[in-house]
Amino acid sequence: MNLNLRQAILSNVTGHNADQLQATIDDALQQGEEKMLPGLGVFFEKLWQESNEQDRQEILSTLEKSLAE
Repeated sequence: MNLNLRQAILSNVTGHNADQLQATIDDALQQGEEKMLPGLGVFFEKLWQESNEQDRQEILSTLEKSLAE
């Protein structure tokens, strides 16, 4: 069986509005289960791909600050 996890995750959320996406993210974070990490990773990948250089620097700065704590 050839499973494309990335594509499966994207097909599950394609067309969702901001509220639905936030609910998905909040649910994944609240559950804290490792099985949710690939989905969050796909979300991050899409965010990164769609971000301009200024947005990327802001993301990196936020990550750096949160990982320093």
